[in-house]
Amino acid sequence: MSIELRVPQLPESVSDATVLNWHKQPGESVTRDETLVDLETDKVVLEVPAPEAGILKEIRFGDGETVQAEDILGIMEAGAANRSPNRTAATPRSGEEPPALSPAVRRLVNGSGIDPAALEGSGKNGRIVKSDVEAAIAARKSAAAVAPAVTDQPHRPAETAPPAPSSSAGRIEERVPMTRLRKRVAERLVEAQQTAAILTTFNEVNLQAVADLRGRYREVFEKRHDVRLGFMSFFVKASVEALKQFPIINATVDGDDILYHGYFDIGIAVSSPRGLVVPILRDADQLSFAAIEQRIKDFGVKAQAGSLSYDNLTGGTFSITNGGIFGSMLSTPILNPPQSAILGMHSIQQRPVAEKGEVVIRPMMYLALSYDHRIIDGRDAVQFLVTVKQLLEDPSRLLLEI
Repeated sequence: MSIELRVPQLPESVSDATVLNWHKQPGESVTRDETLVDLETDKVVLEVPAPEAGILKEIRFGDGETVQAEDILGIMEAGAANRSPNRTAATPRSGEEPPALSPAVRRLVNGSGIDPAALEGSGKNGRIVKSDVEAAIAARKSAAAVAPAVTDQPHRPAETAPPAPSSSAGRIEERVPMTRLRKRVAERLVEAQQTAAILTTFNEVNLQAVADLRGRYREVFEKRHDVRLGFMSFFVKASVEALKQFPIINATVDGDDILYHGYFDIGIAVSSPRGLVVPILRDADQLSFAAIEQRIKDFGVKAQAGSLSYDNLTGGTFSITNGGIFGSMLSTPILNPPQSAILGMHSIQQRPVAEKGEVVIRPMMYLALSYDHRIIDGRDAVQFLVTVKQLLEDPSRLLLEI
């Protein structure tokens, strides 16, 4: 029986998608639920699975072509089929060919350095699923964990660039089309510059109190909640409390109106192999420190695997970006439309400061708040940033919400 492989219903506001890559070619056998093709939208990559086991007969849209919802991507013939002998797989079971890795799992494996052959899959027929790889990554990090110093910053492995072409002729150029995500990010950045009156105000924060608190409770926190106590949860909590005091920072421009939001959906900028993405911590005011840290960790894993959902990336009333993980000392973050403000974190540096008439060395960070001056006055922006600073320098105020 022939089955039409159609483009799934696309997320709201997404009109089309691009065929990213086919994982099967005509004539190859497939198993039920095995991913056949990846479709790239402006925000996420959608995986199109095989509805039945069988053989792929025809491809109608090749890599790089644009498709719309309900377009026929290809045709497959349903029916039992033998596995192809050249599949990447986990440990074989019962003499059968091992199950293949899905694209999302393959990306996660490649980005982590985990050997899939060393994993025991918990999926159907021993298939390795994302949770198996994530558990292996967590176990490796736990085994290698060393308590960082106050000034330690998390370091993200450098992305591996494709080898540059070499030639005795001298200078070489290579033209590579932008991904849909990169094009969409570019459009939004230009939109922000053209439609908003962006200003940035700066301050610095002494993180000694936060560092002491983390050092005192890091071990018991991790044992209790199975997640690391980082700095970001403190910044999210401090931002939410400051947003409550200055609701205009949490508002947006809607035509000739100002739309005030009675909720706090905080975007957290995360790097991925496809570019910068900003998943949303929804109702952040209702989340505990542990819940914030766990969700941010999940966002990071999903971003590397390319498995963030459209819902993860839509909405948001305020954003936080941390250039410090790349070593940035100071920067001016750009707005994430239609939001009206974004907080920029930077690297923590041991610097001399004056306390009670004495010069002492403290872990200091520069903070930057970029804001839309059309609706946010400088006074509100400065006082908001001062409030964030005060909450972080005396984190007990976060518990008392003062």
